[in-house]
Amino acid sequence: MKVYLFVLNCILITTVFAQEKPVFEKAEFSFQGRTLPYRILKPVDFDPAKGYPLHLFLHGAGERGNDNEAQLINGSSLFIKKSTAFPAIVIFPQCPKDDYWAQTTPSRDEQAGENQFNFPEKSTPGWAMQAVMALLDEQLTHEYVDKERVYLSGLSMGGMGTYELLARQPDIFAAATPICGGTNTQTVEIWAHTIPIWIFHGEEDRVIPARYSKIMVEALIRQGIEPRFSLYPGVGHNSWDRAFKEPDLFSWIYSHRKSH
Repeated sequence: MKVYLFVLNCILITTVFAQEKPVFEKAEFSFQGRTLPYRILKPVDFDPAKGYPLHLFLHGAGERGNDNEAQLINGSSLFIKKSTAFPAIVIFPQCPKDDYWAQTTPSRDEQAGENQFNFPEKSTPGWAMQAVMALLDEQLTHEYVDKERVYLSGLSMGGMGTYELLARQPDIFAAATPICGGTNTQTVEIWAHTIPIWIFHGEEDRVIPARYSKIMVEALIRQGIEPRFSLYPGVGHNSWDRAFKEPDLFSWIYSHRKSH
C-alpha cells in the first residue's frame, strides 16, 4: 500500500508540474475575410485581474505558412525559459507564404554574393502587416494588458517588419529589438525619440547584409540617439542565436515603460 501511495503521489506531482509548464497555445485572428494564425503564451499563473506586458515577435521569411507551427522555430523556447522571471503575454503571428511583413523589393547582387533591399519611404502595408496591427489593437483592448509595457521583436524578415511596425504604430511600443533587419532610414525620426532600441546583426551576413543595421545606427545617431548595437564578428545570418544568448536581453527589454 505504501508503494502504491508513493507511486500515486509521484504521478500527481508529475501531472501538476506538466500542467504548470507554459505553452504557446494555438489561436486564429480573422481579418478581411482571411485568417492570421498565431500562437500566444500566457504566464502559468495568469490572472486576468492583473496587468501583464505584451510582447509581439515577428518571425523570418523561412517560417511563413499557415501551419501555425513554423513561426515558433526561433525564439519561442527562450520565451518559455524566461517566462517565470519575466511573465508576459507573448504573441507569435505567422505570415502567409505569399506575403511579407515589410514592404521591400529584394534583389540579388551575384558579384558581391549577397542580397540587396529597397525600402520605400512611404507605402501601403500588405495584408499580413495590416492583420498584425489589427491583432495588436484587439489585444490592447484587454484590461490585463499593461499598455505601458508593450514590446516588439523580430528577426530577418521580422526585423524588417519590426522597423516598419515602429513607424506605423509609434505610440504603442515601449522598446524594440530588431535582429538582422533594415528599413528606410527616413522613417527613423517617427519613433527614434520615444522608443529605445537594441539592434543586432552578424557582420558576415549575406542574406541581409550588416550594412542595413549600420545605416540604421547612423540614422539614429543623426537624430541625437545612441542606440544599443550588437554587431557579431564572424557571424552570418543566424545572429539571433547570439542575440538570444545576451545575458541582459530580457532585463533590458522589460525595464522600459511607455509614457502615454
